[in-house]
Amino acid sequence: MNREEVEVLILGSGPAGYTAAIYASRAGLKPVLYQGSQPGGQLTITNDVENFPGYPEGINGPQMMMDLEQQAKRFDADIRIGLATAVDFSSYPHVVTIDEEKEISAKTVIISTGASAKWLGLPSEDKYNGQGVSACAVCDGFFYRGQDVAVVGAGDTACEEAAYLSKICNKVYMIVRRDEMRASKIMQSRVENAENIEILWNTETEEILGDENGVNKARLVNNVTKEVSEIDVTGFFVAIGHKPNTDIFADYLEMDDAGYIVTKPDSSKTNVEGVFAAGDAQDKIYRQAVTAAGTGCMAALDAERFLAAKELV
Repeated sequence: MNREEVEVLILGSGPAGYTAAIYASRAGLKPVLYQGSQPGGQLTITNDVENFPGYPEGINGPQMMMDLEQQAKRFDADIRIGLATAVDFSSYPHVVTIDEEKEISAKTVIISTGASAKWLGLPSEDKYNGQGVSACAVCDGFFYRGQDVAVVGAGDTACEEAAYLSKICNKVYMIVRRDEMRASKIMQSRVENAENIEILWNTETEEILGDENGVNKARLVNNVTKEVSEIDVTGFFVAIGHKPNTDIFADYLEMDDAGYIVTKPDSSKTNVEGVFAAGDAQDKIYRQAVTAAGTGCMAALDAERFLAAKELV
């Protein structure tokens, strides 16, 4: 199999990956970045980004990712199409297989493969994604201020999303599949005591409805009575969790129960020397573009210091 040697290999191309590429390139490390299965990451399915610093009028998500890519290329980062399909961190340098056909021997590896939102599996989720359907209230809730919205989920994340939306929206329906939540007691209490949050127990979403302007209703079914009903909403937030894209690293890297890569305090370092993690692959708390970019910066600086300490650059 063809093998190439590189100083810094970056896996993933969201804000974390591109920021790491910018910093590593400016440090003269000639990073190679593979964009992965979704070039640009989750922001490529986000129409408007209004909370990233430096864009006073907001920016289209795909355009923002193209801007970051061009900024990395300006400093001669090597941006490539390709997906990491296997890794071998058992020896050094580390070996990463791309598209099952090419091996990269890397002195440092920055993992910024992100996380994917879990969805209900309804065709209408895809149809109205970015037009009323979202997996991030903090990202998109502002667009629905003063309106009626729905949140699907029963964990802490769903409660946090509902509580956040209740402060800016007229009404929040919380759709819970069972007759109880799995969220912590304090989070349950928060949503139960909010005047404008209505919890719909034993309820599942049958379909998300809308028109050319986006979402305007959701059709629900009660699991106990089998009664079908509709609610008028313009925003539909799916908060049933995220899955980090980290499966191929499981044999080598320390992860939590959900598959998020564990990094050492105040750093991007993993349990494997020379391997760093940034963005949503290791962040299950904030999951914002700006925090991902920040950890991408950290990973590049950590990689640079690692190489310097090893006198490899």
